[in-house]
Amino acid sequence: MYYEKVDCCPLRDRQFNFFEFVYVLSGKGMHGINGNLLPYKTGDLFLITPNDYHSFDLEEVCEFMIVRFAPSYVKSYRWESIDHIECLLYYASHFSGSILINEADKLMVGNLMQNLQHTAELKSIYYEDLMRHLVNAIIVIAARNISLIKPQSISPNADARILQIIDYIQEHIRQPERLKISMIADKFGLSDTYLGSYFRKQCNESIQQYISSYRIRLIEHRLRFSDKRVHEIADEFGFADESHINKFFKRHKGLSLRAYRDTFKSANKMSS
Repeated sequence: MYYEKVDCCPLRDRQFNFFEFVYVLSGKGMHGINGNLLPYKTGDLFLITPNDYHSFDLEEVCEFMIVRFAPSYVKSYRWESIDHIECLLYYASHFSGSILINEADKLMVGNLMQNLQHTAELKSIYYEDLMRHLVNAIIVIAARNISLIKPQSISPNADARILQIIDYIQEHIRQPERLKISMIADKFGLSDTYLGSYFRKQCNESIQQYISSYRIRLIEHRLRFSDKRVHEIADEFGFADESHINKFFKRHKGLSLRAYRDTFKSANKMSS
């Protein structure tokens, strides 16, 4: 963790192999990430994921708090209720703007960053343990806000009910029996037929396509960033056995789970 007060970006298109939170304590300008350029201001929080590249164009003197942590840190920590937190953090690379959506969380993160800075400056007894707890709180808040970011395909005029349906799907993605069309329709007081047409109209894809793509994304991240065995991943997502999950995964990705994991590991070795 460190504090920066600068009037120009010291390094441009920086790329690292770790996560990096950048919190804007003061100032404004433009933030470039992976070729996208968006304005930033005081109170924004950016999450740079491994292999992203980014830079800041400052319009005035700016103050930043930067917190860095390795992917292994997220893997090793026991997250009680956000069991796919690593997937959420990596999914942040799809977005260019501040990841803070909830207004109450913006205030909370601001206070946490100030406390983090104060704790680091004092370096009194147990300060490292306190810093770890503060950083963990920021990670959880970031993941919670990323989970609120809805699919790009969703209609800009989507109503509250479709957002509730998406939240329900994400919450129960590991429970296939609760994602049957009849179960979702009954939960929200709709007929099976109407639910299908309603979801497609609001999200520009079928509800089955959305459920499958969301489940695939989580499985991909399990393969890339965890040491779970294939049968453990199958159990986690409610598949009957390895054969069942492999058929599902191969239909969407063209590879078995083991082949996908081996391909990812080979690519990492070549890049390093």
